[in-house]
Amino acid sequence: MKDRDISNKDRAAILVQALPYIQRFRNKTIVVKYGGNAMLNEELKRAVIEDVILMACVGIRAVLVHGGGPEIESMLKKTGKESRFINGLRYTDEETMDIVQMVLCGKVNKDITALIEKNGGKATGLCGIDGAMLKARRYNGENDLGLVGEIEQVDASMLNSVLDSGVIPVVSSVAYGTGADEGKALNINADIAAAKIAAALNAEKLVLMTDVQGILRDINDENSLIRFITRPQLDELKQNGIITKGMIPKTDCCALALDGGVKKAHIIDGRLPHAILIELFTDEGIGTMISID
Repeated sequence: MKDRDISNKDRAAILVQALPYIQRFRNKTIVVKYGGNAMLNEELKRAVIEDVILMACVGIRAVLVHGGGPEIESMLKKTGKESRFINGLRYTDEETMDIVQMVLCGKVNKDITALIEKNGGKATGLCGIDGAMLKARRYNGENDLGLVGEIEQVDASMLNSVLDSGVIPVVSSVAYGTGADEGKALNINADIAAAKIAAALNAEKLVLMTDVQGILRDINDENSLIRFITRPQLDELKQNGIITKGMIPKTDCCALALDGGVKKAHIIDGRLPHAILIELFTDEGIGTMISID
């Protein structure tokens, strides 16, 4: 259906349905993790930017956290740098980290910030190094991943200052290293960064944009979308093998946010235009909502 096919009465009904949600979320913080196909497709990119600007216009304290894997991979190829993966995870040496920092904190972050400004919003581009907002220690797991960090601390003071001024923070997932890596840039997972930031800001919601509908009860049945579950039920679905493969890290991030005090987490399909607004401001929603209880 095109806009011209919608009557004024229909438009009014849509706005009225959104009203209680707008009232509920006014002055509340909502953190959106922006990634996947929505960062690559121009139509979807524009829709995300419009959604975030609208959120800010109705009084929501919106924070946009982003990664940029495809852009990093593209730049590595252009420079002739070969990617190295260990059990599916990128190994980040110093040369790769320079490119990650350049792409995420530079081009991608500033392109998103400029797009928000171009469409009438106010935004400030930040990364985890700014004000040592995201402090991380080098990953100490079974495999050495190089300059990959795990977030130890989030200083939300700068984010709150930006939000208090009515500006949208756009945050890239590069952290300030601690310990033996004091002052070095460390590559961090953008989903985890969004979850930790949401917890530090005592956010109302964390919204993860993905390239899937949400949590499916049957991975082979698109009609089996689970629209609402509680935090305890999330653990049950994982134990029962319903949550598997790529959905595990997504739901783990949701659990991290909820356990940190965030009230609700959402996994939504970023392949659909205006997925954020549909999830936040309509009765039906579009993805899976996970509540603390």
